[in-house]
Amino acid sequence: MSIFMLYFLKLLIIDFQIFGEKMSFPFFIVNKYIRSNKFSFFFSFISVITILGISIGVTVVIIALSVLDGFDAVISKKIVDFNSHILISGFGERDLNDDIKIDEKIENLLSDQKFTISKFISKNSIIKSKSQTEGILIYGIDPNSNNLGIDNMIVDGSFNLEKHEDKKGIVIGKKLSEKLLVKVNDKLTVFSLRKNDLPSYSNQPAIAQFVVTGIYESGMPEYDDLKAYISLSNAQSVIGMESKISGYNLRLGDISHISEITEILRDDFHHPYYIRTIFQQHQNIFTWIELQKKPIPIVLGLIVLVAIFNIVGTILMNIIERTSQIGILKSLGANKGQILKIFLIQGIYLGIIGIIVGNLLAFGLSELQLNFNIIKLPETVYFLSSAPIVINPFHYLIVSAVALILTILSSIIPSIVASNFKPISAIRFN
Repeated sequence: MSIFMLYFLKLLIIDFQIFGEKMSFPFFIVNKYIRSNKFSFFFSFISVITILGISIGVTVVIIALSVLDGFDAVISKKIVDFNSHILISGFGERDLNDDIKIDEKIENLLSDQKFTISKFISKNSIIKSKSQTEGILIYGIDPNSNNLGIDNMIVDGSFNLEKHEDKKGIVIGKKLSEKLLVKVNDKLTVFSLRKNDLPSYSNQPAIAQFVVTGIYESGMPEYDDLKAYISLSNAQSVIGMESKISGYNLRLGDISHISEITEILRDDFHHPYYIRTIFQQHQNIFTWIELQKKPIPIVLGLIVLVAIFNIVGTILMNIIERTSQIGILKSLGANKGQILKIFLIQGIYLGIIGIIVGNLLAFGLSELQLNFNIIKLPETVYFLSSAPIVINPFHYLIVSAVALILTILSSIIPSIVASNFKPISAIRFN
């Protein structure tokens, strides 16, 4: 036994006599190792690697969950704010009669619910500026009963669908205005089929001039590229649908009741009425959001495996390095349980430090993204220009709890190995 080992054991005995009554033996030994530069596993290279592995794993999982929640929250909010919650239209996109009795029937059926209702006309059309032509979906709505939230997304001009001087008003998306190279007060020409019939000598296409009164931006190309809004009365006169509409937009005061309200309407409205919820109208987007969440367990599993191997490897290397010290401790009276606790505490220390660092990294990166939009996204693919982040304390709590439990479990095996060493063989280990 070296002179340094004898000196270290002497320090252990003196310190334990002083602090033994306040600190259990395993914690006392771990504390001694931490305070000793020679024997400290806490700041060893392999321990730093282990801490980094755990912290990166925790960071990646928290960021992934935060981004997925961000996509879910932001895209869902945009879709819900921009569209009707329940759409009543005709099967096969056929037109419906503009009947006041239908409005009254809906109001009677949903008399105990808070909602708004608005008629609309929707037709595929062609829009032309001085230099560009695009295919669009012309949307006729009643400005007085509009409930689609477009007026809250105007970025230039105003939500004015009535006549602008001698021209009819039209509101278009920002992306569409960029394609057409137009701005507010510029003139546009809209071409559309009249009465849904093919053009003929007696049924010529509807052609009308509009002036851009407002430009909106929803942040979703599906709308900003495609939809242009005019007043319901203008749509009826231009397209020749004086007594027809395409359907009704219903917005609910509480969207959590959307399923039961939809069932009530379906029980009373049969052919030719077709009733869909917002989640059915945009099923592809909501399915895409759910699909993004599916790889998370796989990613989490791989990160967990790496963290477990790191912790097991670190503690096993530390055991090999301190085999003779384990033998000395056992010869001095330390039992299996105390030796097991020493190395178990080591694994927990590593895990806690890694978890804390991982949480701080995740929070810092989330704040950077929220404030500076570092990660940019192609809007045509992701519907957003930058990665959305939602800081949810529950994610931090659940990921930290799972990481700590796995840290404890992965520390048990090497700790059992250390506790089963025989004193004589351990002391003679070289």
